[in-house]
Amino acid sequence: MKLHGYFRSGAAYRVRIALNLKGVEVEHVPHHLRKGEQKAEAYLKLNPQGLVPALELDDGTVLTQSLAIIDWLDETHPLPPLVPGTPIEKAKIRGFALAIACDTHPVQNLGVLKKLRALGHSEAEANAWAADVNHDGLASCEILLAGTSGPYCFGAVPTLADVCLVPQMANARRFGVDLTPFPRIVAADAAARAHPAFAAAAPDLQPDAE
Repeated sequence: MKLHGYFRSGAAYRVRIALNLKGVEVEHVPHHLRKGEQKAEAYLKLNPQGLVPALELDDGTVLTQSLAIIDWLDETHPLPPLVPGTPIEKAKIRGFALAIACDTHPVQNLGVLKKLRALGHSEAEANAWAADVNHDGLASCEILLAGTSGPYCFGAVPTLADVCLVPQMANARRFGVDLTPFPRIVAADAAARAHPAFAAAAPDLQPDAE
């Protein structure tokens, strides 16, 4: 299998973590987002959205969207489960993950910041936008974990919630967000990043890291 991604992409980072947790090896195919390589004709044939990640299976099937790829991984490689527990527990894990993947990450990604600059906003204003979006999204995540036990987001094992949290925390740090008001997610992030599967997926350890 081939994982098309970019070392700094939060969505690709999620999939790298999930692959590591499942013990699935892939070939990494980088596409430099800042150089626009994801818009190349050959890649658009794989993913018409021109986004990363895309997972190219051995039979040529191409899967897109990080959470869809992770869901496929969870169904085809069920151990360890990334959405364990009762129906209520599963819904809470998915709700937390979606708060990041649908409502926080897309509003501060590279395409949005590029559009802000094209509309005349300065680099500082675009970065301030990203910082605010991260802060507000993570503030909600902190509340969603109120009363949950650690060390991870939802208990003693990492779940889809942690897979989504860690890349978003990396983005928040990159944009200078003060994380001290969020002790619960800071602790969960630290526990997850100490896990070998998360550590090996870190952006600075990827072949295309700059």
